[in-house]
Order: sequence, then structure tokens, then C-alpha cells
Amino acid sequence: MDKFNDKYRIDSTRKRNWDYAWKGSYFITICTANREYFFGDVTNGMMELSEIGKIAEYEWLQTFDRRPDMNLSYGAFVVMPDHFHALITIGKNDFNHSKNDPTKNKNKKNP
Repeated sequence: MDKFNDKYRIDSTRKRNWDYAWKGSYFITICTANREYFFGDVTNGMMELSEIGKIAEYEWLQTFDRRPDMNLSYGAFVVMPDHFHALITIGKNDFNHSKNDPTKNKNKKNP
């Protein structure tokens, strides 16, 4: 990439030939712009959510009720001062049917 002279470009950690719409469990991280502490602060070892942090947590929990057609379920999640970690599972649904889906045949190795 000439635009940034490779200064800000890093290789993707995404698995090649994997469609992240396929059914499976995923670990996600979402960071705030410039890693600013928008979501709150840690005080005495405890996370205290700001109003924005409370909204982020609420909206995450609403994701699953708002998208029943996607067969989603959530695992553990945590809102940190400048980022968010979560486990999400995507089940079989009308949006992820593919003849190339390696999760269809358990005997077949994932690409």
C-alpha cells in the first residue's frame, strides 16, 4: 500500500478461505477510536461503565433479540475502557448456506 507507505498496514489475522458468515463460534474484539476510554474506567480493580459503556453493553445484548433469523447466541463478554471482547456463535440460518461451507461435512477438513 503506497498510501501509508506500509506504516499502518498489518497482515490480516483472518483465516484465508473462511467465510465468517458460516456457522461457528467466534471471538471478537472491537476497539474505540484512538483507544480512548469511552466505555468507562477501572477503579479499585472493578470496571465502572460510563453512559456510553452502558449503551454498548445494552446494544450488544439486544443484538440477539433483534436478529432471531440469524440463529445467534452469545457467550462471555466484557466491556473494557477502550475495547470490548465477546464470544458469539452463529448457527445455521438462511444467510449462511453455501456449497463451500466446510462445517456441513464434519469429515472434511477446514480450509
